[in-house]
Amino acid sequence: MGRRRILILDDDALTVERIQKILEPHFEVVARAGDGDTLFGIAPSLRPDVILVDIRMAARAGFHTGQELKSRLPSTKFILLATKEDTDIASDAMRHWASGYVFKKSGASELIKAIREVLKGNWYVTPKLAQQLLDHFVRDPGPEHTAKLTPRQREVLQLLATGKNMKEAADILHITRRTIAFHKYRIMDEFGLRTNSDLMVFAIRAHVISA
Repeated sequence: MGRRRILILDDDALTVERIQKILEPHFEVVARAGDGDTLFGIAPSLRPDVILVDIRMAARAGFHTGQELKSRLPSTKFILLATKEDTDIASDAMRHWASGYVFKKSGASELIKAIREVLKGNWYVTPKLAQQLLDHFVRDPGPEHTAKLTPRQREVLQLLATGKNMKEAADILHITRRTIAFHKYRIMDEFGLRTNSDLMVFAIRAHVISA
């Protein structure tokens, strides 16, 4: 498999150039888009693995834009790029279509880590923003879920929601990775969860982890 493909949506040329220089030794930056129309025009044919999205542009375009792109490119992961804390916007995006949230001025190692984490199916929030985002989820947690978790489902959910990948969770619980995957996707199916971000929010609501 070749290098993973990244697309950048940002209208700040200097920011884009800086991020591109950080990413190019590790990933293939397939395109840069300065507006939503351009993004919609090129993303479906390029089929990037990850799209980095300037959070201000996402807000101006409306979150239906991100949801529409996610529906067209379901395997693509989205990471929000922020210049300041903006948890109201970020929480809505991560509830529905985004998998990551980092500062534009984050160090090279963190940006690369964020991309690698979302490519593995995990969510990533820069530590400086994580608590504020979790607090926001707790204040506005979304739909009620009434079904009950089994003891094993609670164990699996706790490990996955605190950042363990499926192999790590399997090793801790002394079960197979396939069994972890079975429990994970059974939980997601039963409770109407679509993303790892949804899984994290549900774990907080179910008091499996704390904010």
